[in-house]
Formats: sequence, structure tokens, C-alpha cells
Amino acid sequence: MFKSEYVFVRILFPFLLGSCVFYFFPKSVYIQLWASVLLAVILSILLLNITYKKLSVYRYKGAVGILIFILFLSLGALLCLLHNESLNQNYFAKVQCSYLKVEVINEPQKSSNIIRFKAKVVSGFQKDKQIRLSGQMLIAVKLDGLNPIELKYGDVIIVPATYTEIEPSYNPAEFDFKAWLGSQNIYHQAFIDQDHIVSNKNNIGNPIIKMALSLREKQVAKYRNLIKSDEAFAVASTLILGYRADLSKETLSAYSKTGTIHALSVSGAHVAIIYVVLDFLFFFLNKNRPLRIVKLLLICTLIWGYALLTGLSPSVVRSAVMISILITAKVLSKQTNSYNILAFSAFCQLVYNPFLILDVGFQLSYLAVFGLIYLQPKIYNLLYTEHIWLDKLWSFTAMSLAAQLVTFPLSIYYFHQFPLYFLFANLFITIPLVLMMYLGIAVLIPAFRFLAPVFEWIINFTNAVLKWIANLPYASFSSIWINLPEFVLLSLSLGLFIYALAKFNKRLLFSSLMLFVCYQLLVVHDDLNAFHQRKIIFFSLRKNYATAFINGKEAVLVSDLSAEDKNYNFSIVPALTQLQVNKIRFISFNKDTVLGQFVLKNNQIAFFNYKMLLIDENLNDKNIDGNATFSSIWLSGNTKFNLAKMDLDIKYKTAIIDATNKDYKIQLLKKYMENNEIDVHVLKKNKAYLVQLTQ
Repeated sequence: MFKSEYVFVRILFPFLLGSCVFYFFPKSVYIQLWASVLLAVILSILLLNITYKKLSVYRYKGAVGILIFILFLSLGALLCLLHNESLNQNYFAKVQCSYLKVEVINEPQKSSNIIRFKAKVVSGFQKDKQIRLSGQMLIAVKLDGLNPIELKYGDVIIVPATYTEIEPSYNPAEFDFKAWLGSQNIYHQAFIDQDHIVSNKNNIGNPIIKMALSLREKQVAKYRNLIKSDEAFAVASTLILGYRADLSKETLSAYSKTGTIHALSVSGAHVAIIYVVLDFLFFFLNKNRPLRIVKLLLICTLIWGYALLTGLSPSVVRSAVMISILITAKVLSKQTNSYNILAFSAFCQLVYNPFLILDVGFQLSYLAVFGLIYLQPKIYNLLYTEHIWLDKLWSFTAMSLAAQLVTFPLSIYYFHQFPLYFLFANLFITIPLVLMMYLGIAVLIPAFRFLAPVFEWIINFTNAVLKWIANLPYASFSSIWINLPEFVLLSLSLGLFIYALAKFNKRLLFSSLMLFVCYQLLVVHDDLNAFHQRKIIFFSLRKNYATAFINGKEAVLVSDLSAEDKNYNFSIVPALTQLQVNKIRFISFNKDTVLGQFVLKNNQIAFFNYKMLLIDENLNDKNIDGNATFSSIWLSGNTKFNLAKMDLDIKYKTAIIDATNKDYKIQLLKKYMENNEIDVHVLKKNKAYLVQLTQ
């Protein structure tokens, strides 16, 4: 069952399965269970090896295969559970402490008067004793304007044990910050004033990482001195050194819309370029085997040094592992299998950190390389030309097509857009990217600093061309939202289609077409639902109010936010985009409005058969008399209206309290509703409230 050439390909699947399942079902009781299973399977395999001839184990290959499958399934499950620090008995959130000693474990990022960093909890203080603790947290420190504290990787500080659990996403389609940090083993955060921090002036960080970060900081400073343009400096720092510089929204959008965003993240392509340079520089060491081994050690050392300098991102580590194995096998004259090497590098990273499987960069990186290994030769062989430059152009085209095809479903699932001119943009950026990498490294050497203006010009020229491409008509298809079932169907359909064409298998081709038909049926179903939808979404915000009254693909948004507000773009736009709303009309409470089926008048809102009474500051110290029935009342603006004085003939089923009310007011209103047995929905630190008017 386990052929040696594909051994890591075969063991990777059960390992991934075990890791994924128990990432989403983390319980400490499972640790002992899977440890027992793993031990039992290992003992069983050892016993079978000892009695291999006596019991003729070779006759039961299927049973042995199942045992090995369970072995790596349990290994993946156990490593994932052990990696989850929140399951540890000494996890800091399980212990009451007054202060925590923490270590800064990444490079702090400063924005305005706030500095943010990830921290590892070392110990806690309880009255007169100090206890050992574990776990990580995200810390934001408000700096003193006159004497701001300087923090670096490895610094140890003492902070108050005043932390909160990371909040989940409250609105539909909103970015799930909690899940994203959870994939990094972070479940709590703290916001602290600088005055409450005690620094013990110790630094216990890894000396190698400290040296690498210090070196990178010096190289970034060199770029800052050599490059005049802020945008060119940001691109250079990000591209060459993996330093997260402040790129403008326009530049990021240009790279994203043209499908060249991968150029801004240090990845396999960058490592491959480094390897080509090193291989050329050390060509004189190819004379004999001992010298080739010296060359191997030099190249591997420098590549891993570069990987360390750029933050050890998954894509760089994967490339470093692959290139190290490939050149080692070449020097030692061993046969290599690209799929096995790819699986081996993934296995090594996932053993170290099983949570990487949920990292989008990790997923896209491995898919892209798989496409280059499997699909690129097949696309390249479709066209033959004797012209050397046309052949190279076609080779680059095949690479771009292969990488884009295999990552297409995942890209639109995560990023909801597809660049139409990706092929042209990627062909264009190939040469500038190589030149920027070579020149970017060269200008860091004092003797070649005179090349800095050329380096800067190439960056600016590349940015200008990509912005031009991004502004072309239909540069990208945006607002593409697919759900998980649609993503699975599209991925299976595409995978089967490619494999069927490669193997000339009609049955598989028919199966892929049927899966694609199923995918299209789900898409059509979503479109029909969007066309006929009638719903109201009361968004959950921190200080503002926003409610969308949706009719088909149009919406009336009652809000105090503007289209340029960050909260609007973060919390509201994704939900409306997912629902395929393409026409939004902004209104506020201050003006009576009639728009189709939507009516706002005299503090009353009517939308089809849904009627709502708006109680805000306009009704302060007033009475509401009469006889009316409302679907709900909307309490806003920290209203001083006395609900007890409302006429008993005014009926309503639900009370909605938005975030413009003060916390104390929210509690008073909530208690009043609960005492009167009325359903209440608080739109602050709670899920958004959805009213479905059509089934």
C-alpha cells in the first residue's frame, strides 16, 4: 500500500484529517484517548514486524494499511490537541492572577500612539507567590506621548491580568478575527496603558531570531535612506525582506486586481531566485564531489538564513525545504519525487505547527506548487515552438495558467474576486520581479548602492503599469461569493476535469461535468433567492447604528455611518455584497423618507408588512398615545423616553436596542423588556438581528 516513492503523499492525508477534525473539536479528554490509540497502534505495528514471517503478515496488507492510516490519523489528532495551548492545565486564563509576566514573541507594530504585539505568558503573580503559566495573548499598549516605551522581540514585561476573550464576528460575512487569531493559538487580548506596564529590562528571545530581526531592521533602514519614494520603499521592504510596510490601498488594490499579489509576499518564487543567484556565484565548486558538498552546505545555509530573515513564512519554509532536499539529492545522486518532497515539506511544517493547515497562505502556496508540478508540464506540451524566446514566453504562460487554475476555487472562496487580466499581468511582472530581487539584494551591499535609483525606478514603473492594468475595463470580477458546498463542488469538478483530460477518461470527464452542473444549480438557486429576497438586517456595531432594509438587490440603509467609514466597509459591506445587493441608498433618522416599499415618517418605519416604532432622542420627555400594533420598537440615541408611560394600547413583540445607547442604559432597557416578557435584541457585542420577510 505504501510505495516508498509516495510515502509522504500517502501519510499526509490521514495526518491532515486528524489535525483538521480536532482543531474544531478541542477537548482535553481527547488527548488521553488519542495517546492511548497511538500507543496501541505503534505496539501493534511493532508486534507485526516481529512476527512478520511467522504470521505471514504480507497476506494482510489491507489490515496493515488501515493500521498505518490510524497511526497517522491519531498522530495528527494528538499533535493538534497538544498544540492547542488553551487545553493546558496551566493556561493563564484558567488561573486567577493579579499580574502576568509575558514575553514579546514577534516584532511589535506601531500605529499612531498604539503598539501591538503577540505575547507569551511566562508566569503569573498571586499575592506573595509566582506560578508558572502558559499561553499566548494579543496586547495593545497605549503609549505615553512624552516618553513612549520601546519594546522589541524577546523583551519581558509585567502587565495587569486584565484581558478579555477575543470577540467573534457579529455580522453576516464579517471577517472572523477570533477564528483568524485562533489559528495562531491566540484566544485572549488586552488593552493596557503604558503606565501599567513594568519592564524588567530582560530579553529572553531566541538569539538567532533576535539577530535576524535586528539585521532586517538595519536593512530596512538602508532602504529608507536609499529610496526617496515612500511607496517604492514600502514595496522594496515587503518584497525583499518580508517587512510589513505601510503600502497604500491603491497599490494593494492594483496588485490584487491583477492577480500579482503573490509578488508582495516573500514566497517560493523569491527563494528560487535566490537559489539561482547562489548556484551561479558558487559555480566554481562544481569540480568534484567534496566541493559540491561544500557548495550544498553554503547554499542551504544562506537560503535558510534568508528564510529566517523574512520571518519563516510557510511558503518560504516550504520552498527552503524543497530546494534543500532537491539539491541534496542531486549532489548525493539520489532519485527524487516532486510530489513526495512537497508532501514531506508540508508534513514537517504541520508536525511543528498543525494549525498551519488553516493558514490561507499555506494552502495557496502548496496548491500553486502542486499546479506547477502536475499541470504546468501538461499545458506546456500542448504547444511546441522552435523559437527560443517564444518557447520561454510559452513556458512562463504555462506556469501562470497552472498556478491560477489550481488556486482559482480557493481564491474566490476567500477573496471573492477573480483577476481577468492575470495572465498578461503575470507575464509582465516576471522580468521586473527578477530584476527587483537581484537589485534589491545588491543595493544592500555598499559597493552597489549606486544602483538604488535604478531599483526605485523599476519599482515605480512596475506599480504604474499594474495600476494601469487594474484600471482597464473589467479588470477583475469582484463580489464573487460562494459558500462551502459550492466551493467543494467547484473544486471537485475542476480537479476531475483536469485529471480526466490528462488521462483521456470519458467517465471522469462526465462526472466532472455533472459536478459542475450541480455547482451551477446552487449558484442559480442563490441568484433566484437574491432576486426575491426581502429581509431586514440590524447590524451589531460598537457605537453606531445601521439597519439594511433589503428588497431584491436593492437596499435602504438607515445609518449614521458614511460610505467612507471603516466600520461601514468592515461590518456592513461584506453582508450586503454576499446578498448581491448592488444598489444602496443611505438615509438617517433626521429626515422623513419614502423610497418604494420603505417609509420613514413620524418616528415610524414601514417596510412591506413590517412596522417599527423608532424611539430616540426626538421622543425625550414625550408621551405616545393611541392604538397601534408594531412588529418591534427600535431604541436608539440613549433615549430618555419612559417606556412605562407608553399607552397600553401600543403593542409590540420585539425590542431592539442599538449601540448608540450607553451601557448602563442598555442594561436598564434590557431588564425592563425581560420583566415584561418581551423579546429583546441588543446590537452591541451580540449577533446581528435578522428579520426574514420572505421564506
